[in-house]
Amino acid sequence: MTAMAENSRSFVAACAQMRSGKDMTANVDAAAKLIREAAESGAAYVQTPEMTNILVRSRDELFAAIMPENVCPTLAAFQELARGLEVYVHLGSLAVKLDGHRAANRSFVIDPEGEIVARYDKIHMFDVDLPNGESWRESATYRPGESAVGVDLPWGRLGLTVCYDVRFPTLHRALAETGAEAIASPAAFTRQTGEAHWHVLLRSRAIETGSFVIAAAQGGKHDDGRETYGHSLIIDPWGRVLAEADHDRPGVILAEIDLAQSAEARRRIPALENGRRFGVLPQTSDPTPLRDVGT
Repeated sequence: MTAMAENSRSFVAACAQMRSGKDMTANVDAAAKLIREAAESGAAYVQTPEMTNILVRSRDELFAAIMPENVCPTLAAFQELARGLEVYVHLGSLAVKLDGHRAANRSFVIDPEGEIVARYDKIHMFDVDLPNGESWRESATYRPGESAVGVDLPWGRLGLTVCYDVRFPTLHRALAETGAEAIASPAAFTRQTGEAHWHVLLRSRAIETGSFVIAAAQGGKHDDGRETYGHSLIIDPWGRVLAEADHDRPGVILAEIDLAQSAEARRRIPALENGRRFGVLPQTSDPTPLRDVGT
């Protein structure tokens, strides 16, 4: 594969599947190795998962390790790496300190000159209680974002989301309606929810919006005891899986992306164009019963 085909709408995208832990230096080294591997294989755009820099459940350990964006050596290291490899590096997210009490779950898109061209703070917080007793309260640590973000790359517009955002189709539709032809969905899906919903959710978001979906994932058992699902995916606008990572092992997947296929999918099924605003009628106090067809 070549990083960019003659058609300026085409490029090779890569997902770097990781197993981030508590050691930020080890996480950065692991991500850098995978990004280099992807670039050497022809990728022009490389995406890492949610929480590339650290994955730790303890709030005290998290805040002892992370830093504000403007002094974050991890971010600077990836800017230098993007510059050296001359590729787009999309950090699915980093934990970035805002103050002593809150952090941001923030995506960064870095261009081949090492400049940050887009930032996105995860909007939807993962506050859930799962059937096996697993419980998460992301809002206790992270401040949710308030704005959807798209970024113009040389080939077309990329919409930015993170993990739990995938369960909110209105965000994806808004990104598509404002020109995104590919949507990034880096994640650290739990094993339980991933086994149930990962593939169907990502394929649904691709089909509904007529967009490519690129989803780098965390995978395996982490230092803090959690298990993530892995199965990084690249999906085309017709909902077909172009590339999938090997279960939960760290590694790289690649696929050629031709954004002209997004326009073609939207021409075939113009769901974005056909969408209509509607109201919801109040429920009547005495609903009319259905007639028994046997009478």
